Amino acid sequence: WLKELGMEDSQVAKTIVKLPVLMSCSLEENLKPKVQWLKELGMEDSQVAKTIVKLPVLMSCSLEENLKPKVQWLKELGM
Repeated sequence: WLKELGMEDSQVAKTIVKLPVLMSCSLEENLKPKVQWLKELGMEDSQVAKTIVKLPVLMSCSLEENLKPKVQWLKELGM
């Protein structure tokens, strides 16, 4: 599934090594909604892939309780 975003095998492996719990995350309930949200923020597939590789912990954060509020706060600051 990560390869559909444009990740190479080595990037997928690197991501899983950094965050093994990613393998137990629900694709439909956890991972896909976060990727969709990042795309709604204006990111292309390649940008989403780079973000996941560099910061895989992002995929383990709660979308509603963590990520969305933080992005909203940054927007309110004008960022």
